[in-house]
Amino acid sequence: MQNLGRSAGFGKAVYLDQAGPGTGEGMRSADLGVQMMGSLRTRLGPPLGRTCPAPRSGRCRACAQGSTAAPPPSLSALGPGPNGIEKRREARGGQGGERPSHVTRGPAWRPRSAALGRRGARPAHLRHPSNGSRALFFSVSRLWKECVRRTLRTQQSVAWISTMEPGPPEMHSLVQVLAKELEKVHALPQTVLYMADEDTFVGEEDGHGHKKARKRNPQEIARAIERLFPKRCHVLGVITPGVIVTPMGSGSNRPQEIEDGEAGFAILFPKIDGVKIETFHFLKDLRKCIHESKLIEAGLKNNPELRVVLIFGYNSWKIGAAGFLQKVVNILNEKSVMLAGGQVDRLTSLTSESNPPTNEACGVVGLSFSGPQIQSASVLLNQDVNDEKTAEAAMQRLKAANIPEYNTFGFMFACVGRGFQYYRTRRNVEADAFRKFFPTVPLFGFFGNGEIGCDRIVTGNFILRECNEVEDILLHSYTTVMILIHLGPTK
Repeated sequence: MQNLGRSAGFGKAVYLDQAGPGTGEGMRSADLGVQMMGSLRTRLGPPLGRTCPAPRSGRCRACAQGSTAAPPPSLSALGPGPNGIEKRREARGGQGGERPSHVTRGPAWRPRSAALGRRGARPAHLRHPSNGSRALFFSVSRLWKECVRRTLRTQQSVAWISTMEPGPPEMHSLVQVLAKELEKVHALPQTVLYMADEDTFVGEEDGHGHKKARKRNPQEIARAIERLFPKRCHVLGVITPGVIVTPMGSGSNRPQEIEDGEAGFAILFPKIDGVKIETFHFLKDLRKCIHESKLIEAGLKNNPELRVVLIFGYNSWKIGAAGFLQKVVNILNEKSVMLAGGQVDRLTSLTSESNPPTNEACGVVGLSFSGPQIQSASVLLNQDVNDEKTAEAAMQRLKAANIPEYNTFGFMFACVGRGFQYYRTRRNVEADAFRKFFPTVPLFGFFGNGEIGCDRIVTGNFILRECNEVEDILLHSYTTVMILIHLGPTK
């Protein structure tokens, strides 16, 4: 049951359909389990094939009903010798070894003396549970576990957990916060996307203008995060030079651009009716090309319901990595699909594959969102956007797309060259501009080494492309891409 608490009851309930501050105060999995267990006991009554075992307390724990039968007499008090043996036989039910009348079982019951070849038999209320009792207990436990999981699957609101505080020397703070908050999330995650800053994740931090080492192992940190989620949950994790984080509690909290320091977030996507979220990965191999069958298997081709693709190139500093990313982007560039993302430092987690790539590998990884109810829009903030006024003008273009703001989240993929230095030491300019026009939509993202996206709106069959007759250029530098993703009505 403790494992169930880890795999079925998860973080502070930060739901995307909240219109204002506050947290969702749904039923915790432990409380839910207690109520379900009580209901099951009422329905099942005492275990099959036996009556109330009448333990010493005089109250049956299986059927929660009082027992009127008195417990058997103490056999040691009946005395030794032949007379004592006869008396003990009578207490056990006679020479034939019959069960005492106040506790009966099915026909397969045998006295302990017959089963073990011993003369004496322990009183019924001191015996160990039979195999039938244990089987019933485990069957009820499995039934309780499945009832909890079914209830959690009905929760279809996306939740997130974030951190902006330094963690212990040996572990990233994201692991610590996830371990604490996952027990409070009232949804069963099917897909998880987490991002963290690269310096503190791999074991470095700023110290008076220079880097100093910390005792951290990125592989161990990634495995610690993965172990917190159910085995069937697909976990995708990347690390970047900086992250954009919305604090936990409500989508109306002010998003923060964390360019230096320890920070990270994890977005938990449950199974949502009408929405399919899948991870994909293309490993760069000069000897092989990307076969169309792999694109179809990942749901990126011949999929009329494909709406949004978040795409990340990792280890892009390696020879040929940028060209490979351009090749994949060109394949996926369609008028009816929203593409957004950028180049990250490293891929740390991809549980959908049994053999994750090594640090020396490079490739493309991401998430695809399919479903007729999904709506999305994105804008590109180029180098002409260099102050608060022009940043807000770009957000007005995004607002004009009329994307519903409930059950919606935003992503910001910015160049590492932007931020407070680009805006003349003014911090949080672009995140604050987003919040001004979308006050209840949480914002996430990263500062990377290149951006993917353009001005594009995808709402059902209506598509607006502001690039006119010129083919969309999706790979950029010194820019920021803002994207909204609406997953449809909540249930």
